Amino acid sequence: MQKNKISANEAWKEIIKKYDIINRINKNGIFHIKASEIKEFKEPRLMAKWDCTSALPEALRNNKINILPNSRSSYVLGRFNLYEEIPELTESVNKMDSAELPALETIDINSITSESAAICILIISGILDDFLGDRDTVETFNGRMGTGEFDFSVNTVDGGKQIISVKNAQCEIDGGFENDKDVIILEAKNVVHEDFHIRQLYYPYRLWEQKVSKPIRLVFSVYSNMIFRLFEYRFSDKNNYSSIELVKAKNYSLQETHIEISDLVEIRNLTKIIFDDDCREDDNVPFIQANSFERVISLLENLKENAMTKEQIAELMEFDERQSDYYYNAGAYLGLFVKRIEGASKRVALTRLGEQILTMNYKERQLKFVQLMLQHQIFADCFDSIIETGELIEISEIEKLMRKYNVCKSTSTIHRRASSVQCWIKWVFNLVNL
Repeated sequence: MQKNKISANEAWKEIIKKYDIINRINKNGIFHIKASEIKEFKEPRLMAKWDCTSALPEALRNNKINILPNSRSSYVLGRFNLYEEIPELTESVNKMDSAELPALETIDINSITSESAAICILIISGILDDFLGDRDTVETFNGRMGTGEFDFSVNTVDGGKQIISVKNAQCEIDGGFENDKDVIILEAKNVVHEDFHIRQLYYPYRLWEQKVSKPIRLVFSVYSNMIFRLFEYRFSDKNNYSSIELVKAKNYSLQETHIEISDLVEIRNLTKIIFDDDCREDDNVPFIQANSFERVISLLENLKENAMTKEQIAELMEFDERQSDYYYNAGAYLGLFVKRIEGASKRVALTRLGEQILTMNYKERQLKFVQLMLQHQIFADCFDSIIETGELIEISEIEKLMRKYNVCKSTSTIHRRASSVQCWIKWVFNLVNL
């Protein structure tokens, strides 16, 4: 098979086998590999940048192996703990009443489809200044740059530590800022993940702490579903990659986000049940197997500009192609996504309904999502159970409903799919907390 035609997972299997990497890590704790050695199998840029754990190829994940760049032409492999979990969105959202956007024709808050656009909004809306508790913050640097030279320790999965030496590796900074008090490094995402790679903050931090005398503040930002989520982190020991600490977190929207239980109940009362047992596994659209409804929304937003192949979705969302199918099917289940033949490939595109939802304001959009779920009998029953009891419905009870409505014939997947139903219902009721 030609180089770059094989998957990253298959390529890593071959590399691990060729260089006996597992045994060498077991013996020495780390394994150094050159970019040229990776390139024999697949382009290094496609093999070494995994910004969340769900993106890691199984060949690495199953062996608890992670990878770090230590120069422009080499990497180090080991059983490192490299990722930081992102807290779930359960905290209240602050509407920026005091910082309305100016009337700019080139800014559309209903269509923020890139990380750079999200950063622009953070600046001109005053959200970044409000989060920092400062004023007159200006952008002064961004882009790719060399890290310089430094050493650090990192925790391993077995409770130990490893020392890593970095010599002019490459890092990319989404936004670098300065005000009278601080220098700020910002990493921005417009796709929802469960965690992030600490390297994205740590390498830029080590680069700039050698260059400036002002304190450095590290901000991680996620924009999705009309909400900006900002997290400030610090390293309690600059020489310890694993000493990352969450300083504070705050959520913002430029629109009204208040939704009450009465709003949800009203939607339930107005929604006609359309689907009961017609979304079985032998139909065109299988029953859902995607736990994160936030990621379904994130995919919806990113499909606004262009339809994508399964491979492009996997690259964007940073998960494997099987998960691409899961999240496509989840959106198709609600009538948001469709597959179309374009040339020699199938592409996932938005339906007219999907396009319509992206024109709605925050509250309209969320209640429309709720309506689309409640059109399915199983979600209506779960909703009614929670309203009646005040308790989250158990997965075992959801499994009973799935058998009743014949929406999942496979005994091997029924528990995972019931878990997805529970996660979606939790998302619905969490709307009243935002």
